[in-house]
Amino acid sequence: MIMKCKTSNMTPRKSKRSFSFPNPNLNGGTLLFLKATIFILFFLFVLWFTKDKFTTLFLTPTKTLTSRSNVVLGPDPPQKTFYDDPHVSYAIDKPMTNWDEKRSHWLRLHPSLARGASDRVLMVTGTQPGPCKNPVGDHLLLRSFKNKVDYCRLQGCEVFYNNVYLHPKMDSYWAKLTVIRSAMVAHPDVEWIWWMDADAVITDMEFKLPLERYKDHNLIVHGWDNMVYGDSENKSWTGLNTGSYLVRNCQWSMDLFYEWSKMGPLTSNYEKWGKILKDMFKDKPFPLPDDQSSLIYMLYKERRKWGPKTYLEGGYDLESYWVAMLGRYEELIFGYNDLEEDVSGLRRRHAEKLSKWYGELREPHLRKRGWVPLSKGKRHFVTHFTGCQPCSGNHNPSYVGETCWNEMEKALNFGDDQVLRKYGFMRKNLSTSSVYEVPFDYPWSDLLR
Repeated sequence: MIMKCKTSNMTPRKSKRSFSFPNPNLNGGTLLFLKATIFILFFLFVLWFTKDKFTTLFLTPTKTLTSRSNVVLGPDPPQKTFYDDPHVSYAIDKPMTNWDEKRSHWLRLHPSLARGASDRVLMVTGTQPGPCKNPVGDHLLLRSFKNKVDYCRLQGCEVFYNNVYLHPKMDSYWAKLTVIRSAMVAHPDVEWIWWMDADAVITDMEFKLPLERYKDHNLIVHGWDNMVYGDSENKSWTGLNTGSYLVRNCQWSMDLFYEWSKMGPLTSNYEKWGKILKDMFKDKPFPLPDDQSSLIYMLYKERRKWGPKTYLEGGYDLESYWVAMLGRYEELIFGYNDLEEDVSGLRRRHAEKLSKWYGELREPHLRKRGWVPLSKGKRHFVTHFTGCQPCSGNHNPSYVGETCWNEMEKALNFGDDQVLRKYGFMRKNLSTSSVYEVPFDYPWSDLLR
């Protein structure tokens, strides 16, 4: 191979010079420089007169972000959606039209959020704007919120907590309608809004909502057909319970909430509706309308309109009356420990992220023992402390002393122990905040002591 050698140029190199004006006899390089300068000046001129559009372009986030649920989040597309319509309102007293089309269009523009949207759940809960009168009220409600956040973290749903009245007239139990209505507009990415009262406690952190059961329904509420639709003169205002219910994010629900709110304090017929409901429900303890008896009235009077899409859930404890759980928490702990003594895989220590998988692993063993929802050995899903009024302290006078607060504390501890165990600790008993480190291979290791 012939190698070409670099030879030195004997011509002396010109030294670098300081800046000087170009030669008036323009050569090709100088002409190119001038053309480039003119182009840059023209580009800057265009930028100046379209600065608003370019500002939007450059200030809009261009990075994609990955959320906890592995949804890839990018910038909002430039196409207009219902959010750009000044006539669309979040308010409960203004009807929403064509919501299904509006929501579908928005999801098409956000394909990463559209994936999995049919099973996505947003839990909505909240309390009153001011502090509690009951000395332990704020503590109990804070712990109740923690309970809901824990469940959502374990099960992969999101949670929104509200403590303001979104309509000045819609307070007390009517406030939940305004929050749910706003949440549907704020979250076109979720299929289900799950309302939970502040005094409702999740006592089975492994239970998974059977959403596949509700593919043909839009409202899921705990109740009984004969007590809601029956013609008995002894109809009860507790024929269903609105302390914990699911509503699909759709036009049907928008229409339901708009009509439902007309029985509340928004209208001048508020007291009139109270008399109508008091005549229908002889056991209703107060004269003014409430959301629960109003819903029963709507379902009963307009069953053809609202009934087909309403699922009265009685197959598991979407909300269960707390009095039924008196003295049962320790029994349930013993039963679940006994099960884990027999099945080593269930007592294996694991990361919190795998909690759902281990919950599914437990189910066939529970069924083998006959512990299915509503059976004696199965944990109740949601325990509702209805009538306890933890914030005001004005509990139902039929409850003795501080039974409400003590039992609510036990229920919260019962749920919290299911979470704390993933962190290596548990309470010494359900009436204390003192904890101990969970021994290896618990509960089997306790038998070896």
